[in-house]
Amino acid sequence: MAQAGSLVHYSGHQYFRHRLALSILSGKPVKIDKIRSDDKNPGLRDFEISLLRLMEKITNGTVIEISITGTAILLKPGIISGGPVVHDCPLSRSIGYFLEAVILLAPFAKKPLQLTIRGITSDDNDLSADLIRIASLPHLQLFGISDGLELRIKRRGAPPAGGGEVQFLCPVVKQVKTINFNEPGKIKRIRGIAHAVHVSPQFSNRMIESCRSILNRYIPDIYLYSDVYKGDESGKSPGYALTLVAESTTSVIHCAEATSRPGISPEDTALDATRSLLSEIERGGCVDQKHQSLVLILMVLGSEDVGRCRMAEPTPRTIQLLRDIKDFFGTSFKIVAVDPSDPDCTQLLYSCYGTGYVNANRTLA
Repeated sequence: MAQAGSLVHYSGHQYFRHRLALSILSGKPVKIDKIRSDDKNPGLRDFEISLLRLMEKITNGTVIEISITGTAILLKPGIISGGPVVHDCPLSRSIGYFLEAVILLAPFAKKPLQLTIRGITSDDNDLSADLIRIASLPHLQLFGISDGLELRIKRRGAPPAGGGEVQFLCPVVKQVKTINFNEPGKIKRIRGIAHAVHVSPQFSNRMIESCRSILNRYIPDIYLYSDVYKGDESGKSPGYALTLVAESTTSVIHCAEATSRPGISPEDTALDATRSLLSEIERGGCVDQKHQSLVLILMVLGSEDVGRCRMAEPTPRTIQLLRDIKDFFGTSFKIVAVDPSDPDCTQLLYSCYGTGYVNANRTLA
């Protein structure tokens, strides 16, 4: 990592999305080289190029230069313009890969973003469209981004052929709120969505039965919704998945999901999702590991005040994100154990001083 003037320079293909998002938010150009330079198939993959195209569509004046071999890119950020955007994703990654980056940028656009995005709606690698709707968007509401925030799943699309369509509507804000989120509370209810496309509708009921067999031991307030799409709305491939969300008395959200895999029964898929939800709850904190980076970036963009959030220990991706935030915004986090006297306590309190980021694009509108 080297910084020449205000240009931020990285090597390697990892952490590609959040580096592009941080560059556009901070206004600092970023250069990323040695992208899979030693690989048999070097350079950017189709989904990374598609992400760059999407960034170009939702911004105005962004200049992206890609080297001939595709192993280096230079991005000079423009302003986030928003408005109506339509994007087709390649079938190598699901819609969640693209939406995670867009969610960070959309609130700071010039006009409210209306994004229609087509492709695979749920797979094993990224957050599914369901999870983004019932878990990621409520995290944005903590920061005061709520009126008109919506995700509609028009069509499902299971891998490999996809065929799904999702509409994402996001309002613009002038500034995000500072959060002080350190009371995890007790889990009071569990909600879930079991969906099945191009397979027997009984599959979603089997997943629900299997999931309840474990969760009923802990809590009575469980509502699992069976979502069966038919005909054109169900995409091009068969598949099923279970998405679970546990909500606490202080509005903490823990989420987990499992999607269908060849040779694995719906019951086992449901057990995978249920166990990963329970292990996520066991880790504790106020934000689960899937949403650490979203919350940390929005904390940095908060008003000039100290924001605090209690979370589990950081994932390797979060650790790198904290370093990258320092490169782009010059902000460091103070991370301390929640209860230093308890050696078994793995939860940490993350606090930082917000940069007072104001959405300048909105004042131009």
